[in-house]
Amino acid sequence: MKKASEQLLRLPQVKSITGLSKSTIYSRIDEGTFPKQIPIGPRLVVWVESDIQNWIAEQVAAARG
Repeated sequence: MKKASEQLLRLPQVKSITGLSKSTIYSRIDEGTFPKQIPIGPRLVVWVESDIQNWIAEQVAAARG
């Protein structure tokens, strides 16, 4: 069950948090190396904040060996 404080992030927030461009984010989603977005409307997608934070932690851990 999800925490009540779970946040949903829109693309500009994901770009700001990760430092990745829109095209890089979508390329990595296609490659399976970035969390998938969740459609919540006909033209609106979001990412779960904890998925993004976990991805960042994985990148840091991999870089540090």
